[in-house]
Amino acid sequence: MMTDARPQVIIRNCDSYDVPVIRAIIRDGLQQMQLQPRGRTLLKPNLVSSGELFEHAYTRAEFTEGVLLALRDENKGAMTELAVGERSGITMPTRLIFKGAGYDKLVKRLGVKHYYFDEEQQVEFALQHAGRLRDYIFIPDVLTKTDFFVDCPKFKAHPWTTVTFSMKNYIGLQDDRHRMIDHHHHLNRKVADLQYVIQPQFIAIDAITAGQSRMLTPQPYDLKLIIMGNNRVAFDAVCCQIIGIDPLSVEHIRLAYERGFGPVELPQIDISGDVTLAQAAARGRNFKSGLIRVEDYFRDTKIKAYAGVPTKDEACDYCWGGCPGALEEAIEILRRFDQITDAKMPPLHLVLGAYQGPIDAKPGEKVVFIGDCAEWQGIIGGEAVDIKRLPPKRARLDPHYAADADIFGKMLMVSEKLLQTRSKKYLRLTGCPVGVAEQVLLLAYISGAKNPYFDTRIEFDYVKSYLAFRARNLFSFRPYQKRKG
Repeated sequence: MMTDARPQVIIRNCDSYDVPVIRAIIRDGLQQMQLQPRGRTLLKPNLVSSGELFEHAYTRAEFTEGVLLALRDENKGAMTELAVGERSGITMPTRLIFKGAGYDKLVKRLGVKHYYFDEEQQVEFALQHAGRLRDYIFIPDVLTKTDFFVDCPKFKAHPWTTVTFSMKNYIGLQDDRHRMIDHHHHLNRKVADLQYVIQPQFIAIDAITAGQSRMLTPQPYDLKLIIMGNNRVAFDAVCCQIIGIDPLSVEHIRLAYERGFGPVELPQIDISGDVTLAQAAARGRNFKSGLIRVEDYFRDTKIKAYAGVPTKDEACDYCWGGCPGALEEAIEILRRFDQITDAKMPPLHLVLGAYQGPIDAKPGEKVVFIGDCAEWQGIIGGEAVDIKRLPPKRARLDPHYAADADIFGKMLMVSEKLLQTRSKKYLRLTGCPVGVAEQVLLLAYISGAKNPYFDTRIEFDYVKSYLAFRARNLFSFRPYQKRKG
């Protein structure tokens, strides 16, 4: 829960990714908040992806270098280890993303440790608070041994959760098999639950060039800011104010606030720096956040999307945390890798959730039902179609049974589905959620657009990283014990 220290947020101007300048700003922030690293100090950036086509999606290496150097500057002999740890997204080995973001050279140059969370021993972590999604989750063991945690997110919009600042950066604490559990209409609740894992003693966000509109493929937005804090709720609330968003309208922030993790009321937060909140808000007034319904996202394209309710059990009319947002990111990734993706795309109909209404597919146009919650009855091309909601799989009910689903398995699954249904007018892609990777593969196969996973610029490094990742997990760790029953 909230620490005894009064929440502080420091807003500083920073015009560029100049490491000495960043180092000085971070050092000043640590001193102002009277923070000194101690014991095993772990810095977590946002490395959901990397490389030139994802340039604004991740915490830049220059930013992280400045923070690491400042932590060393403020070390008074109490720090026993300085490390960087993360789990990347979209089924990419973390070691590959480290290389693409320049982090492999960074940690080697500075002599700090690194932890690929998808290659670390996973341990059970009990949750006991009211309103939790489940009684336990799995996290990398290194987090249980961390004494001083530094959260270094990227200032970005998010198509699932509106924004991703300090709290949303916690989704990268888990490996893929556990990360995707509850990554659906409960995503904000999942993020709120993850806050119980570890407290950040220090937060510094890369808001020099922010990422707007999306999360994996954001558009650059020059904020020219470094924002620092010591309380995640207060920190995220101030970041929301900078772009004109009510922090209580962001569900994971509201939940953490209600659970006592920190304040959102500005009078309860010490805000300082060489940029006032009003001046920062003036810079952020044109920032575009996330949350666009999938039907609107594909308006005026060859793709027509239909979204129904994701569940019968709750008052929820749209799955903001699952398949729809993944679909939006998937098409944008394809557009980055193949600029004529939209021209190659045939007319396509994508159905998500329990949709009630017509599907106006013309002869020869494919209909794809996406996700376990997809449900529809009607006629497609003169054929009666009855798509039923699928029950949750055991792995979604008990994290002990969560299984790896690497990119090669996903390629095989999507290819088999397309082959089995090539003579049919529709197909069903199962999963909860159907992630970005599967939807990228689906759209690439259907359209003939360039498949990012076969991109020659990363092909060798991908295979090398994948084999190292698999070998590490095969030979280094004991599997967590599965529960009986």
